[in-house]
Amino acid sequence: MTRQHTKDPQVFWRDYEARLGEQVLAYTLGRYIRGWEGFNTPLWGLLIATSRGFRFHHFPHESWIEAISRTTLGGDAPQERLIFIPQEQLIAADLREETSWWKKLFSPHPPLLAIRYRDDAGQEQELVAETERKAAALLAALDQRRRDP
Repeated sequence: MTRQHTKDPQVFWRDYEARLGEQVLAYTLGRYIRGWEGFNTPLWGLLIATSRGFRFHHFPHESWIEAISRTTLGGDAPQERLIFIPQEQLIAADLREETSWWKKLFSPHPPLLAIRYRDDAGQEQELVAETERKAAALLAALDQRRRDP
């Protein structure tokens, strides 16, 4: 088994921006929950505010057990999954955190990032993702871009 070489984060983000042709303003780790057609299961990935909008990027991965199982039983390898909401379709973004200390203590849940947007048909939709508590920078970048396009 070979070890994968990890890339320097600064190099990763520089290459990512060059590939997109957009500036990355803020990012955090999160888990997509619901709100995008074609995405039916929760997926881990990066929640990213860019100069052109909001992105969710799921990088495919599988454990060696999953890879052996897939090759033995058949099936497709995991695929990269992307969501992009252009700046002009963003309506609002907010972070929903539990306020009851009882619930925080006995049933802790990560904060939810809720992004309201207009789909291609003009209908209001809501994308929801669990996120880290330090998602405030992402929220601020989305809000700033929405106010100052």
